[in-house]
Amino acid sequence: MTAGTIALLVIVALVVIAGFWAIGAYNGFVRLRNLVQEAWRQIDVELHRRHDLIPNLVETVKGYAAHERGVFDEVTRARAAATGAGSSPAAQAQQENALTQALGHLFAVAENYPVLRASENFQQLQAELTNTEDRIAAGRRFYNANVRMLNTKVESFPSNVIAGAFHFARAEYFEIEDPAVRAVPTVEFGTGTPTDTP
Repeated sequence: MTAGTIALLVIVALVVIAGFWAIGAYNGFVRLRNLVQEAWRQIDVELHRRHDLIPNLVETVKGYAAHERGVFDEVTRARAAATGAGSSPAAQAQQENALTQALGHLFAVAENYPVLRASENFQQLQAELTNTEDRIAAGRRFYNANVRMLNTKVESFPSNVIAGAFHFARAEYFEIEDPAVRAVPTVEFGTGTPTDTP
């Protein structure tokens, strides 16, 4: 074999290896993009469930506190905005944050009515909403983990070459502000029981 033939074989081998790597990188991007989309669809299902529970919750509270019209209007407007958002995860998160704040006001109203809080219907709706919120939080963690993997691959060299060539872009995180998570717990030494600050 001549030196020219060996050089040609080495070049062909490198091209074949690069081709296999490019195919693998492309398929990896497709897999990650599909995981992100699937995770978002799971969150979307839970968000719809949350949106469907809210009118029943509002009607239940209305039965006991009909004069709290401003709070009901706030929740209704926030729910309408959240159900109509449907654009990007960041925009949806912003609408969900507004809805969470409005629901906080609704639950603050409910605190003033012990008979309402004792109502079986209210307790059941509150439990269903809490379970839905838990599923949304779990779905958000799964979605954001997939987004992180995709974004890392989009930005890392040399896979960013494939991302640019085939228009794979960064995905948006879905971050909902949860005041309960960010609240600083305080301890009252008189009772020895931790409480959350509002």
